[in-house]
Amino acid sequence: MTDITQILQRIEDGDPSLSSELLPLIYTELQQLARAKLSREVAGQTLQATDMVHEAYLRIVGTADSNWDSRGHFFSAAAEAMRRILIERARRRKAEKHGGKFNRISLADDAFAVEISPDRMLAIDEALNRLADEDSLATETVKLRVFAGLSMEETAMALGVASATAYRHWSFGRAWLIAEITR
Repeated sequence: MTDITQILQRIEDGDPSLSSELLPLIYTELQQLARAKLSREVAGQTLQATDMVHEAYLRIVGTADSNWDSRGHFFSAAAEAMRRILIERARRRKAEKHGGKFNRISLADDAFAVEISPDRMLAIDEALNRLADEDSLATETVKLRVFAGLSMEETAMALGVASATAYRHWSFGRAWLIAEITR
């Protein structure tokens, strides 16, 4: 059992003071997840990886009902928290009171940036919610790959499944989402 898993179990057993020991152990990995996700966001994004890590950490460790089975379970929860943060920001950007009716124009000439519009982000979120009813493992696989930026091997490890299983669920989930979003 890793240090992270032991600390998570002790926190679950009622010792919240260990949260301060947990953060240094996972901070670098959470930073990498956040940077990977933010690198695929719209250019001019104001959310920094550090802010995303801190907000996600507070959301997942600050809850009273956190039951962590393993390190992979914790990072799955972190990926979900990061996804929710991005979805909330997309909804906020789309809201009229935040200028959602105006087209945003970036002054940076970054032709290679992959931009996900708020509409597209919300469509993906709605489709993911429907996919969860069909296949929860495919949903988790897509979340870890798309929102956390994990490789297939990292995704398999986080889910506790074989790489072949993760690939199968990734293929299904990706195809299912494309079909849902494009119809």
